Amino acid sequence: MNADRIIAALQLPPGCLVGQRVAKKLLVEHGATTAADKRRINEGLEDLYWVAALKPNTVGVPALSDEVREYLEISVLRASLRDAADATRLVALIHRAIPYPVLLLTEQSEREMRPELSAAHKRRSQRETGMTVLDGEVVAVEWDEERWPRLGDAFTLSKQPRASLYVLFQGWIDALLALQVAHVTGTFRLADSAAHATLRRTALKDLVLLNAEAAGLRANAAKEKQMSRRVKLNLELKRVEVALAAARANL
Repeated sequence: MNADRIIAALQLPPGCLVGQRVAKKLLVEHGATTAADKRRINEGLEDLYWVAALKPNTVGVPALSDEVREYLEISVLRASLRDAADATRLVALIHRAIPYPVLLLTEQSEREMRPELSAAHKRRSQRETGMTVLDGEVVAVEWDEERWPRLGDAFTLSKQPRASLYVLFQGWIDALLALQVAHVTGTFRLADSAAHATLRRTALKDLVLLNAEAAGLRANAAKEKQMSRRVKLNLELKRVEVALAAARANL
């Protein structure tokens, strides 16, 4: 799917559109703390555009401000990465550098890969007054509308909760989590409730860890020559497989 169509699917009001290019220098200054990260930005990022700024006066959703976080604005950005770019790290750097919560659309046009959509909550820094840091992990997932033709409907702005900008942004994150689940189960379905979304988030993390553990146990069992040790490894593998089934059931 063309990235322009993904942005169109959000159905953002004209009043919130920005359409400005973001200088790499800003990312280097605010997102890169090491020489390696500065190099990743300078060598891996082709372009970064500020698509839209969602504010109370542009989308009619109130801001949220408390002792933990301040959601005065949500930024929608579009990044174009070069072929050899470290996409995972660059996405994290962009989310870290921008002071507002960001819905980020990422493309690597020279590769045969679909666009990726990502989001991450922000909170106030406990160390530096007036600064923000990532609040939890970046939720990133490949967009595949060929498999799920009505995918765009779940991300349309008007269908997100509107109690506050924080709640609205959480709606997008929950939709991204639903898309992550779809890549596992083959079925795209939004969470039934906030509690279900939290359960899914935990299950997805568990699946990553358990799949890695299962792969290690299979590899060790395949090369183990002692029968007693192989039996023990296979018993451990069965335990992990039971846990994997339980995690999938929570998706």
